[in-house]
Amino acid sequence: HFLEQTAGRLGARLVATAHTADDQAETILHRIVRGTGIRGLSGMARVRPLGHATLIRPLLNVRRTELQAYLDAINQPYRHDQSNADLRFTRNRIRHETMPQLREQFNSGVTEALLRLGALAGETQAVVDDLVEELFTRCVAADGLGAVRIELSGLVDRPCYLVRELLMAVWRRQGWPMQSMGRLRWNELSELAISTAPPVQRVFPGGVTAEVAEGWMRLHKSV
Repeated sequence: HFLEQTAGRLGARLVATAHTADDQAETILHRIVRGTGIRGLSGMARVRPLGHATLIRPLLNVRRTELQAYLDAINQPYRHDQSNADLRFTRNRIRHETMPQLREQFNSGVTEALLRLGALAGETQAVVDDLVEELFTRCVAADGLGAVRIELSGLVDRPCYLVRELLMAVWRRQGWPMQSMGRLRWNELSELAISTAPPVQRVFPGGVTAEVAEGWMRLHKSV
């Protein structure tokens, strides 16, 4: 939020962060531990929107030791954030305790293994995103201010996973809160979309109401 505000104040088009390949591997492991799907397994995006600017991570393929060695070689000072050593934070315990233990006791190439997993997940998610975009174009339409209508006939015989991904795409594009929509709620919503039950209306986290009737699902957020 701070970077987004600062970019807006300065009129910056790009915001670059120094996340490395090691940061990416730690992120993937952290998400595995917390529970994640294929999108989460792909790790941090190399490029993503940040308000009116774009966030880029140009060093995401560079190992942390390589980066530090390069900076030392050109006598370039750099700053260590003291909070990165605070083991109260899960991310830091993964970096300073879990990853070294995995490297020493299980797989010396654990960082590379996690990065390969992330790359494969990213490729898989790209295929899913293409299918979702096709479904979105065919089945989803705006329905008044801040509301969306989904033609449910287009979802017949589609895998539940693809239906969930479509609904998540709707949520993201509408800017609705996703944090409280856990797997059970996404499953509940996707089952509504592919069921043949009588007309129904349910309210989901964030005040989003789903109304299903006559072959359509209408989604809108309470003001």
